[in-house]
Amino acid sequence: MAVKTIAGVEVKVTEDGYLEDMTQWNKEIAKEIAKELNIELTDKHFEVLNYLRDRTIAKEALTIRSVGKSGIVDIKQLYELFPKGPLKFSSKIAGIPKPTSCI
Repeated sequence: MAVKTIAGVEVKVTEDGYLEDMTQWNKEIAKEIAKELNIELTDKHFEVLNYLRDRTIAKEALTIRSVGKSGIVDIKQLYELFPKGPLKFSSKIAGIPKPTSCI
């Protein structure tokens, strides 16, 4: 575990860069993490991020398929929003733990 300053806030992160404490997350932190991943966030991104956070709080397992069935985006749109790792990158930006389905 390391401490990193993101958007002016000191947060604890895993060796992969995921927030240790999802309560430290805010939109500014999300924007800065996204910038590091070369993703510019839109309202649709935030809809997905909030969905992921809600599902994590409800202790539901996250998969690309479940996000695709959320009614917010389909799988193709998820890949367009978060290229090169839709669940991995969206989870990191959402400030939630790395999903077990991600390598």
